[in-house]
Amino acid sequence: MTIRGLFRWLVRIPVALAIVAATILLVRAFDSRGLPELSIWHRTVLQTEFTQADAERIRTLEDYLANEDRLFEELQKSVYARVKPHKKSVVNRYITGNLSDPGRFPQNWNRSFELTPERVRGGVLMLHGLTDSPYSVRHLAKIFEAQGFYVLALRMPGHGTIPGALRSATWHDWMAATRLGARHVRDKVSEKQPFYVLGYSNGGALAVKYSMDSLQATDLARPDRVFLFSPMIGVTRFARFSDWHKALSWLPYFEKFPWLDVYPEYDPFKYNSFPKAAGEQTFLVTQELQRQVNELVDAGKISELPPLLTFQSLTDATVLTVAIVDSLYDKLISNGSELVLFDVNRLSGVEQFLRPGHDELLDRTVRNPDRTYTLTLVTNARPDSMQVIAKTMPAGSVSGTDEDFGLAWPIGTYSLSHLAIPIPPDDPLYGVIEHPDADSRLKIGDLAPRGEKQVLTVPVNLMMRLRHNPFFEYIEKRLVQVLEEK
Repeated sequence: MTIRGLFRWLVRIPVALAIVAATILLVRAFDSRGLPELSIWHRTVLQTEFTQADAERIRTLEDYLANEDRLFEELQKSVYARVKPHKKSVVNRYITGNLSDPGRFPQNWNRSFELTPERVRGGVLMLHGLTDSPYSVRHLAKIFEAQGFYVLALRMPGHGTIPGALRSATWHDWMAATRLGARHVRDKVSEKQPFYVLGYSNGGALAVKYSMDSLQATDLARPDRVFLFSPMIGVTRFARFSDWHKALSWLPYFEKFPWLDVYPEYDPFKYNSFPKAAGEQTFLVTQELQRQVNELVDAGKISELPPLLTFQSLTDATVLTVAIVDSLYDKLISNGSELVLFDVNRLSGVEQFLRPGHDELLDRTVRNPDRTYTLTLVTNARPDSMQVIAKTMPAGSVSGTDEDFGLAWPIGTYSLSHLAIPIPPDDPLYGVIEHPDADSRLKIGDLAPRGEKQVLTVPVNLMMRLRHNPFFEYIEKRLVQVLEEK
């Protein structure tokens, strides 16, 4: 082959790749037209939501809550007042008086909330996850309140209203709200009292990033400890392509292309529909977080990060458990941090039904003699038993102590899930144990639909995903132990 021929061949490669990419884009765009019809809660744009640009004008919690009041007034006028009741829509959160109407509950958990104990001995800022609401941290908030901690569970921009709001919310908006909330909590308690940050899922990413920011910015209050639940430290790299829809979604013909999922909104405190823009923002914040971790490691400042206590399922379809280990914990200097991993159900005979791939991460984490953090594994006491134990291995050790805390895997449960970690079994909405506040007509945690395939508008695996943590009692015990140390 001549040099000219080689050059022509090399020129054709990017052209061919561009054609392939364009073809994939068009195929996906046309596929999106098969999604269910968009509704008012997908299309409406709310004008009064907090953004990073408002941070100079809205600086206090009082300002933030006042703006939240205006936002929910706009939501009422722009969405609720315009949705007509329909006899088939028994569980639509956007129909007033419906079973899923958040306003039907004693408290609208889509809103920010505060808890103030009679005697305050510290403060904690709580950050919920993506598509979530402050509801997801309400049980954790009660634990902290009972231990004397002032709690602020802050609603993140784009959440608690309509799924369409996540099309414009950015991670910069979430961080601006986080800084406002942290400033308020730190000012709420005395300088000698501890200040903590707690994050669930995407809130976990924000909590870690805020903690790293506080090491580099003197005007940010440094947390004394960070509590993480299913933290979003890393997501699949396919999320980097979440913004490709922008090339075509401006066309009315492809108005559904910006959406990854369009499902009925039957959950009063969590969106079921998911816009691709939200996935793009999670990818961006995790990439920035990992860059910042590496920067602190290179500068020799990672040791200044406050101790982390993380509760994470070995199996997680939303965040990468491996990223929590490789991109965060393995880079820590010994500072009293701990990672609690909930193993899969190891009962003999169950493992043959589980996909391989989880054991490699677990084995190298358990066997790592250079581990700088405590590792606790919640796993079966024996292969022939459903009883679980907590196997705790201190930093630098591949052996440790076993604690039998009297709990067992429920029959038919093979693992925890991303959603389950911060929710107890008696949660009135997502739990399975009877609760005095529960409405038997709306028990999302009890859903177990059976019938023919390809009939339901919502995937069965979504409805049957574990929504509560049968080992939440252990989490509560561990939190109380840590809080009593101060």
